[in-house]
Amino acid sequence: MKKTSIKECRMISLPKEGSDRGSLSFLEGNGAIPFDVKRVYYTYDIPSGAERGGHAHIEQHEYVIAGAGSFEIVVDDGSEKKTFFLNSPNKGLYIAPGIWRELISFSSGSVVLVMASDVYDERDYIRDYEDFKVQK
Repeated sequence: MKKTSIKECRMISLPKEGSDRGSLSFLEGNGAIPFDVKRVYYTYDIPSGAERGGHAHIEQHEYVIAGAGSFEIVVDDGSEKKTFFLNSPNKGLYIAPGIWRELISFSSGSVVLVMASDVYDERDYIRDYEDFKVQK
């Protein structure tokens, strides 16, 4: 696994077009985020007090948006932790490979929208925090 710092994780704003009919934000190839999107998934109906994430990826990049509601993402590179608050559908968090992440403090009706650099592959996940720290 690549040695990655949480300093590589950063908030990225998407273009926002607004009118009296509402707002629209978009992602396009070679656009705002630093990878090509190969998979999009989302979680919703998240119970109060639930936690999501609790893993790191070996190779996969992700961009996470609060499609609705709000939540926090705690990123951890094995040496340092930082918390990001997401509450806007036109701003998201880029998470580099090799970063542990935990999603917490969900508001009612939250939707977590994730763009990923690759299709699902269980071999790309590190799901045990102690194993993660050893690999760092």
